[in-house]
Amino acid sequence: MRALIEIKPKSDMAYMDINKHSILGAIYSQFIGTPYEHLHDLKKFKFFSFSDIFPPTDYKNGETKKLIVSSPDSAFVRIFCENIMTKEEINIKGTHFDVVSAKPLKLKLKNRFITGSPIVLYKDNMSGEYFSFKKHHDMNFFIERLKENAIKKYTAFYDEKPEIEGPIFDRMRFSNEVVVPMVKTGRGFIFIGTTWKLLEKFRFNSAKERKFYRFVMDAGIGEKTSMGFGLLNPLR
Repeated sequence: MRALIEIKPKSDMAYMDINKHSILGAIYSQFIGTPYEHLHDLKKFKFFSFSDIFPPTDYKNGETKKLIVSSPDSAFVRIFCENIMTKEEINIKGTHFDVVSAKPLKLKLKNRFITGSPIVLYKDNMSGEYFSFKKHHDMNFFIERLKENAIKKYTAFYDEKPEIEGPIFDRMRFSNEVVVPMVKTGRGFIFIGTTWKLLEKFRFNSAKERKFYRFVMDAGIGEKTSMGFGLLNPLR
C-alpha cells in the first residue's frame, strides 16, 4: 500500500535544498504518539520507502508538489495519512508546506516495474562500500544481492521464506548510475545507486510468488529503502 501526499510550499526555495534525510524526518514526525513512534531508533529492517518530492523543480509559493510513501504495512500507511491530514501544515527542513491531501492507495500488482528512486546495494557492508557498475562491473553480483536482500526482508516481515526460483527479474533495462549526496547533523556523505527503465518478471508461478512481488513493490528493493531508495512503481 502507498500514500500519495499533495503539499504546497509557503515560500520559494531551490529544489536541492531539501534532501532525503529532510523528507525522512518529516515522515517520522507524523508518528509521534503512535505505535511507530520509536521506529527510527530500532536497529532492524524498516519496511517502507518513499519518493523524492515531485515534480523535481524549484519550490514556488503555493505550487503543488507530491510525495509517495509506500509500505507493505497497511496500518503504517493509514496512520501516516490520518495524522498528516489532522495538520494544516508540515515542516520540511524549515520550509512550511500546506497539506492539501493524503490518500492511501492499493495499486494493482504488475509484473513490470520502473524505479521511482535509485536502488542502493552494498558491495561490502562491513567497509560501507556501495556497489557501482562503473567500478565493479558485475551484473551477477547485483542480481544475486538484490534477490538475497529482498528474501531477507520478506522473511523478517512475514516470518516465512518465499519460494522464488531463478533470478528476481527476468528482464532488466538499465537507465543510469547516480551519486546522491546527503547531509546529516552537519556531516556530508554519499550514496551510489542505479535507476532502471524496466524490471520485469515474465510471470508469477504461484500465489506465494505474487505475495513476494507485492511485498517488493510496497516495501521497496535494495538497501536503505527507509532512506528513500529503491521505490518501485508498476508499469502498465
